[in-house]
Amino acid sequence: MGLTDTPPKSPGSAFEEQPLRAVGVGPHPLPWPVDPRLDPELLAQGDTRNVLDRYRYWSVQAITEDLDTRRFAFHVAIENWKHDMNIGTVVRNANAFCAAKIHIVGAHRWNRRGAMCTDRYVHIVHHDTVAHFVASMREEALAIVGIDLLPGAQPIEKSQLPRQSVLVFGQEGVGLSDPMREACSALYAIAQFGSTRSINAGVASGIAMHQWITQHALSE
Repeated sequence: MGLTDTPPKSPGSAFEEQPLRAVGVGPHPLPWPVDPRLDPELLAQGDTRNVLDRYRYWSVQAITEDLDTRRFAFHVAIENWKHDMNIGTVVRNANAFCAAKIHIVGAHRWNRRGAMCTDRYVHIVHHDTVAHFVASMREEALAIVGIDLLPGAQPIEKSQLPRQSVLVFGQEGVGLSDPMREACSALYAIAQFGSTRSINAGVASGIAMHQWITQHALSE
């Protein structure tokens, strides 16, 4: 076989063509169900959004209101001084783990592409400064918990995260700012075993949120 030849197919081979899996549902057959949660446009055109099957044809507002009835106690925050590209992933993770709110500290603008439209179903609050963020968290009686590889940080895998807390992630590369570090009541680090110095904020946020879920939601 030449270097440019296509490898032969065999039963179970990765080269076999796999049928494309349809995403979502098409237009709803008439007559349409009577339900105020349903979106007439989606009923007419179909619903190919990345949502649970139970939310098919539901409006964005209806989905958000339903999530509001069962959001967890933890919040998520990320510093955004240089338009961090990982914020979209953090928002998507916060939606997946049903965080109460997402706080963006610093610049209001951020790349929403990585959120994959999940920002429509979450509550995002902006804070111009760390001081404003800290004051707001104190009003809500939330412990500010930093997630970063810093001296003195405790291993998150062996620590109990506060139930009423906000998990804070720093700017990619530089980590948490000095004012944010000083505001944290606790610091936790994620164990790493390879050669890289750190993992990006998007990945770290998913690990930390799942740790909270494991301790406070799955254990109940």
